[in-house]
Amino acid sequence: MFRSKKYKAAAAKVDANKLYTVEEACALVKETSTVKFDATIDVSFKLNIDPRQADQQVRGTLILPHGNGKTKKILAVTDKVEEALAAGADYAGGAEILEKVQKENWFPFDVIVATPNMMGVIGKYGRLLGPKGLMPNPKTGTVSPDLNKAINEIKAGKVEYRVDKEANMHVCIAKVSFDTTKIVENLNALVEAIIKAKPAAVKGTYIKKSVIHTTMGPAIQFTFVGR
Repeated sequence: MFRSKKYKAAAAKVDANKLYTVEEACALVKETSTVKFDATIDVSFKLNIDPRQADQQVRGTLILPHGNGKTKKILAVTDKVEEALAAGADYAGGAEILEKVQKENWFPFDVIVATPNMMGVIGKYGRLLGPKGLMPNPKTGTVSPDLNKAINEIKAGKVEYRVDKEANMHVCIAKVSFDTTKIVENLNALVEAIIKAKPAAVKGTYIKKSVIHTTMGPAIQFTFVGR
């Protein structure tokens, strides 16, 4: 695989065989960004679980202490359109807006929130929204009678963590422009949430591997108490 000189120079700063502390990793990830724009900082975990088992699913949400630097566009599917827009939704509508999504392949949004009474309508679009990860879900707070709360939490930096079929998890926690202290606090909040979500059926080591990296930057392995 071809690697640029910038990448090789950044990778040279990382000891691939070392497990860095959270503080060390968060400082180093800023130093190893190889792009000119404000890159995102992502965290990846390899979990010792079997995602095929219903009792070993790891999924949830949390509000990062400092957000992750990304502004999400929100579509509210509700009969309370004016309330949703006033709360900060970028788009709002009922069944007609879902028809627009389907007929026009209209996806200028990142997340859908909905009031419970609209879930019957939304369910008809499951095959369209599901594969894109856009189906509202009460477990992630995107189905709620309190639209104001749901929308404000997302705007405040609420992120979803969810294990994939290979038992991996990827979450964006910050931007390179963040102070190291803020990155550390966001990462610690995520780690705490993942540990609390440990399935009871899992024995032994829960988190097999954890790395932090920037867009197009090298991976930095880190360790913490509670793996």
